[in-house]
Amino acid sequence: MSDKKSSVVIGIFGLLLGLLWLSPFYLMLVNAFKTKREIFMGVLGFPEEWSLENFVNAFDDLNFMQSLWNSILITIISVTIIIVFSSMAGYALSRNKSKLSAGILMLFVAAMLIPFQSVMIPLVSLFGQADMLNPAGLMFMYLGFGSSLSIFLYHGAMTGISQSLDEAALIDGANKFQTFRHIIFPLLKPISVTVGILNVIWIWNDYLLPSLVLSESNATIPLKMFFFFGQYTKQWHLALAGLTIAIIPVIIAYFFAQKQIIEGVSEGAVK
Repeated sequence: MSDKKSSVVIGIFGLLLGLLWLSPFYLMLVNAFKTKREIFMGVLGFPEEWSLENFVNAFDDLNFMQSLWNSILITIISVTIIIVFSSMAGYALSRNKSKLSAGILMLFVAAMLIPFQSVMIPLVSLFGQADMLNPAGLMFMYLGFGSSLSIFLYHGAMTGISQSLDEAALIDGANKFQTFRHIIFPLLKPISVTVGILNVIWIWNDYLLPSLVLSESNATIPLKMFFFFGQYTKQWHLALAGLTIAIIPVIIAYFFAQKQIIEGVSEGAVK
């Protein structure tokens, strides 16, 4: 097969894959404008009348602004503390060559193999006794569950940073914290972006853990979305409208942060 024909085949294959990837978004967006009756009559066609009524009702039912604020607050604070504590732990474990440090690192790595469901009941019971079934307790849980992979990634990134930088900073009079804060941590930007992306996706979309911890007033967007799915009826028209509204903040955030995300991922790939 000639290069021209192979390029055409690859182009057609890529177009089909692109259409397949976009199809769920098409179904969500088109059906968000339909009534419940129209959805059951057919999900592929356009609505008989384009109306924003579903979006208005979903916005009110979700208490969207409060739910959005809860999601943003919990996600940003949780990811921030994961990055701060995990980077410091990765730095300390990588610079300490003792058997104890190696053992602690192995414990963190082994913790990634423990499914959340196996510790769910005793964890919630323990936090309930400590009166920490609230957003602060949830953030603390996210720190515990998110640290294992994050520390592993930071520890691996630290192996590419020469220890001579620490020694030079020590000679100049910097202590360990100053060395990490002003010299080491800026060099970890690529891996910090990667850790941030992984944890933002996980925490923003998490349903199970917040459902066990948060009250109605502190509910995040994924928890509020469950409002449309009752025991005897499912309000698909409102649910799809709510989903459409819910992804708008994510798209806006990506457009504002795409430069930093692409640069961080690209630098991490090169390193």
